[in-house]
Amino acid sequence: MWDPATYLRYGDERSRPFHDLVARIPAARPRTVVDLGCGPGQLTATLAERWPTSRVVGLDSSPEMIDRAAALDAPVDFAVADLRDWRPTGDEDVLITNAALQWVPGHQALLRRWAADLPTGAWLAMQVPGNFAAPSHRALREVADRPAWRAELAPLLRADPVDDPADYAELLTGAGCAVDAWETTYVHLLPARPAADHPVLAWMEGTALRPVRAALDAAGWSAFRAELEVRLAAAYPVRRGRVYFPFRRVFVVARTGDRAEENP
Repeated sequence: MWDPATYLRYGDERSRPFHDLVARIPAARPRTVVDLGCGPGQLTATLAERWPTSRVVGLDSSPEMIDRAAALDAPVDFAVADLRDWRPTGDEDVLITNAALQWVPGHQALLRRWAADLPTGAWLAMQVPGNFAAPSHRALREVADRPAWRAELAPLLRADPVDDPADYAELLTGAGCAVDAWETTYVHLLPARPAADHPVLAWMEGTALRPVRAALDAAGWSAFRAELEVRLAAAYPVRRGRVYFPFRRVFVVARTGDRAEENP
């Protein structure tokens, strides 16, 4: 179960990659804009501001996220749906998926399918976290590999759930797209407050730790969380009241088909 409030704890930091991704989509008047994995919807709402004449659709598999999104005062069609099942209907000129595909094993096949099924000249834009080799995720996997938790957690945590920009570029050019692919490492300055959780632990509770929390009982979760926090504090020390948290992200903006200039 997703907790929108926990996810939005670092909303400004989490939103920046979305805005950087959308800024690289030069579509002028798309008919329909779809956001797959829209989460609590506040970023999807900005798409309606960017393209005010377009129909904007936000889809997410979490009912809790869609309930939060539907409460927004935004001209967006929000609905519960699994992005793995989504298929274009013919007028989707912009497809965005932001920080969602890392949860989907084999998502490369989805990208090929979307590139083939979208209209010629449509824009396919994706962003995924690329920090799975960072100290935070190494610590997560190390603690999950302890005998107390290995059986429950080992199947849930993949070391390399996403590809590098060059791999995505090769995949989508092979699918007939023109591709712009890049990576960015943001350095988030997370405030550390006395008697509060370590800020990287608080960050991870909104995303990477969600399947761990769901798999453990209350006692197991408390013990796991405490051990992970010790490792995170060593990897990310507090300096002058802040933790400096590098976070790599991978971006791709692709345009479908050989006649891209024909579509708006």
